[in-house]
Amino acid sequence: MNVKRILAVAVSAGLLAWLMADGRWRGLGEVFRRLDGPTLALSAAGFALSYLLRALRIFDEFRVQAGRRFGTCLRITLIHNAMINVVPFRGGEAAFPLLLRQNFGVPLPRAIASLFWFRLQDAFVVMALAAIVWPGLHPAIKGLAVAGVVVTAWWLPRWARAPHAWADGRGVTAKLAKVRDAFAESTRHARFGWLWTLANWTVKLAAQAGLLAALIPAGPDVGAAGALGAELAAILPVQGVAGFGTYEAGAAAAMLPSGVPVAAGLQVALALHLFVIACAVGSGAIAWLFPAGAVQETTTATPSDIQSASSDADGASTRSPAEQSRP
Repeated sequence: MNVKRILAVAVSAGLLAWLMADGRWRGLGEVFRRLDGPTLALSAAGFALSYLLRALRIFDEFRVQAGRRFGTCLRITLIHNAMINVVPFRGGEAAFPLLLRQNFGVPLPRAIASLFWFRLQDAFVVMALAAIVWPGLHPAIKGLAVAGVVVTAWWLPRWARAPHAWADGRGVTAKLAKVRDAFAESTRHARFGWLWTLANWTVKLAAQAGLLAALIPAGPDVGAAGALGAELAAILPVQGVAGFGTYEAGAAAAMLPSGVPVAAGLQVALALHLFVIACAVGSGAIAWLFPAGAVQETTTATPSDIQSASSDADGASTRSPAEQSRP
């Protein structure tokens, strides 16, 4: 076990210790009792719409391979989302390239590059939204932050698609050339990728903000700050097991300027996190029950494939500035 994994376990253990101290875990029941049926239904509907938008993003990029099988794209989205919420140390990211290969015959390097681009898009959108709605920031700072994100997001795919001589090199340079070319291909095929990403995060953050505001209870602006804080914490290179610890700390820290005590912020963020995971696991389990469509290529995944995809997907998520998602 490396240092990073030790830190991840320590963060999650710290949250568990805090929760067990003085019987704080009993307060979770009281927090959940603040929710009514319409609030829960609206939040669940928001998460469901978010899943559909993410599936549309996959369907848009891999429309040639997918044909008319949008249902398969939705199944990939739901299973991948469930895996990244329950498999520790970002291991669930490996499900995405493997499912693309098994269902559509997409080569692993191409699928991993697509995952990397998805995570970058997620990061750019979340950072831009955070700069826009973060309380206390001067409008000039907000404008500069958004402009910086937009310029970087515009430049990066053009850099990847520009002619280069990396393939003429040896060793690491030649390998990086293949990664860059696969990344460029991903950015080229997604026609409406930014639209799906922006729509997804708008719906997802709105659903989380509304639920968090009801759990506190507080205004929607406080809920939005907490939801953004939780998602921004997910881009940290060190994450708790299944995100426990870092997710709650990010939300609590973001709500602190609004007058929400740290203890209360951690408690309601944990309740939100549990609801998010329940939606992810429940929808993923339902998707698993439905068989996948016919495979276009023989794409049996060997143990070495799984290990390679897990390692590469973990590297893509940790080296990029973005999170995984949760619903």
